[in-house]
Amino acid sequence: MAREIVCIAPVGDRCGEGAVWSATEAVLYWTDINRFLVHRYDEATRAVRTWLFEEPVVAISLTREDGCLLVALGSKLIWWWPQTDRREDHGFVLPGAPRVRLNDGRADPAGNFWVGSMKNNVLPNGELGEVGPDEGVLYRVAPDGAVTEWRRGLGISNTLCWSPDQRTFYFGDTLANEIYAFDYDMEAGAISGERHFFTGFDRGSPDGSAIDSEGFLWNCRYGGGSIARIAPDGSLAEVIEMPVTNITTCTFGGTDLKTLYVTTAGAPGERLAGSLHALRVEVAGLPENRYGAPPL
Repeated sequence: MAREIVCIAPVGDRCGEGAVWSATEAVLYWTDINRFLVHRYDEATRAVRTWLFEEPVVAISLTREDGCLLVALGSKLIWWWPQTDRREDHGFVLPGAPRVRLNDGRADPAGNFWVGSMKNNVLPNGELGEVGPDEGVLYRVAPDGAVTEWRRGLGISNTLCWSPDQRTFYFGDTLANEIYAFDYDMEAGAISGERHFFTGFDRGSPDGSAIDSEGFLWNCRYGGGSIARIAPDGSLAEVIEMPVTNITTCTFGGTDLKTLYVTTAGAPGERLAGSLHALRVEVAGLPENRYGAPPL
């Protein structure tokens, strides 16, 4: 199926990431890891506003308080109120930083924040360093701040999604070219039963993902110039061709949750690499989970 891909914000991100849709504001937030930035795209006005932080910004989550976001920096979590630019430490500091840094993160249906780590490949000036295997950890940060470890020995932690029935958790390791599925217990906020879900696909490596209301996982393929739409049984349902090579993460937005917003990273010779792109889809996504907010 041919899809119309629109470049809506040619911001030149070195590594766009962390896309999250705020329905109450009708805006999209996303980050540029290597320039230590957060962007906000206003769907009504099409305006982009940008804030600068003191270290890499890797993930963003809505919280139970409208107007307050949980922001994952390279070394820690902070609370952030964009309207006033107020910033406060959350309390979680990554063990081993700056040798390692945080990467992809997302709130679960029970209000916990799950975030993975990796060998730190961002130098103090934002330039790229080397990645490496086996140094990443998957953490769960509870609403009361309690931290538990759930997986070790990771290369690059990526893809954190929950199925529409809230019984399956999806998680990826970019270096291993693997997306795993786990049983998810919402009452306990726990995962178990790790198994292979989508592995060995030869179009780039798995980066961030979003999940739609039918349970299909939309996985961005870094270096593969595409998004893989994966069925709940792990089969490949569709490959969406993108206009640039490095596709990093995506999320569903718009009033009907049928606009897929896609972040990208820079690539030599590609004028629109690092831009925010969008495409319309037939199946709506799921509303964003909120950190600290139990399900209704």
